Amino acid sequence: MAVFYYILYAIVWLLFWLPLPLLYGISYILYFLAYYVVKYRRKVVRDNLVSCFPDKSEAEIIDIEKRFYMFFADTAIETLKLVHMSKKEIQKRYKINNPEVLQDLFDRGISAMIVLGHYGSWEWSPSLYLNYHDVIGAEMYRPLSNKYLNKFFLKLRACYGTETLLKNEAFRYIVKYKQEGKIFGVGLIADQTPSKGNLHFWTNFLNHPDTPFLNGPERIARKVDLAFVYLDVKRVKRGYYSCDLVTIAEHSKDTAENEITQRYAELMEQTILRDPAYWLWSHRRWKHKRNEN
Repeated sequence: MAVFYYILYAIVWLLFWLPLPLLYGISYILYFLAYYVVKYRRKVVRDNLVSCFPDKSEAEIIDIEKRFYMFFADTAIETLKLVHMSKKEIQKRYKINNPEVLQDLFDRGISAMIVLGHYGSWEWSPSLYLNYHDVIGAEMYRPLSNKYLNKFFLKLRACYGTETLLKNEAFRYIVKYKQEGKIFGVGLIADQTPSKGNLHFWTNFLNHPDTPFLNGPERIARKVDLAFVYLDVKRVKRGYYSCDLVTIAEHSKDTAENEITQRYAELMEQTILRDPAYWLWSHRRWKHKRNEN
């Protein structure tokens, strides 16, 4: 397995020297294979779309579905391109429109929890820390079961100097940063389905009255008193994203329980509804029931 990993990495390293416009040619092949041949999670995607948009016609659902699979293929290419993407290029392609939102917080000694969803090219999001100096940029992650793939993705996620914090150890590091008087931003994707043991908060989301949301990020932010900031991502065109920072709470400790998580869910829904094709519809987002034991 180790030999296979190094061979694969070498192929990726060589192939992804090519510019993105040429690499997108591979996207069409991946799209065709995923959608028409393998039919990767087609039923999950279709069921999700139909239940979220009951007023849309079958033709509209299929249009979103196909655009999602094309985008899904593009995302794979864009993620692997991080192997060779310079800081200058990533900042041109993944633009933060209002970096002053975080800069103002950092200048006043306020560290921040920065959340987003599986929307747009989410693996590019750690590049936002390139806009800031003398600040620790960190990202929470859940390890992959395959240790070689996990090693590969950790390398990609740290390519712009971002520190990677294992999910189960993140709180300890956040407290450590705080005790040492360091200013930091901790980013994470917070729209995934909670595990069965973490079904603590439910809300109405995309036409589903009982949608569970992770409220762990909020609990950490309230306990340590971090600002809570949402990254609203828009896809401008292929390979280009426009991002806005939205402050949900400047001092999380002053908010009511689940107030932050509710606001995050509302903002995430607005992002998805703007153009549904760019969210990760292949996840079984509604597999849990409210009264599940």
